[in-house]
Amino acid sequence: MNAAEYLPQVYDELRKLAGAKLATEKPGHTLDATALVHEVFLKLGGERSFASRSDYLKAAAEAMRRILVDHARARNAAKRGGNRRVALESEHLAISRPEDADATEALDAALIALAADQPQIAELVQLKYFGGLTLAESAKVLGVSARTVDTWWAYARAWLAVKLGDSR
Repeated sequence: MNAAEYLPQVYDELRKLAGAKLATEKPGHTLDATALVHEVFLKLGGERSFASRSDYLKAAAEAMRRILVDHARARNAAKRGGNRRVALESEHLAISRPEDADATEALDAALIALAADQPQIAELVQLKYFGGLTLAESAKVLGVSARTVDTWWAYARAWLAVKLGDSR
């Protein structure tokens, strides 16, 4: 099926996820949940084919990540530096200062570095944080056991804590 056929099936889910992600942004954000989902659809291309719903959600998570990171970079074009601290919680990643777009850029840079050594673990973080999937859903999308995903998630949280300078 192509992206245009999957969108109606997952639209509400993507919109809720986009709303949750945008709720952590500064007030006055130029994107709203609907606009973000539509940007994801445009980035995926309406005619692009996907083997399964999981593949579509995986691609949507990547697209949402790219859009939010690009938006953060645009907001920060005039300034550099600042607080790059990211808090890691047991069930999900949460940017400790959501209004700080530098944290989004720092997380993106860390994920790129993680992907160089551990691509599947970086993909797990992307699915969980940007895609909003649970660990069980992520295991299914990645085609690995729940135990493997639990191990990867623990590793990812620790690795990102070190990489991003979490001092907890």
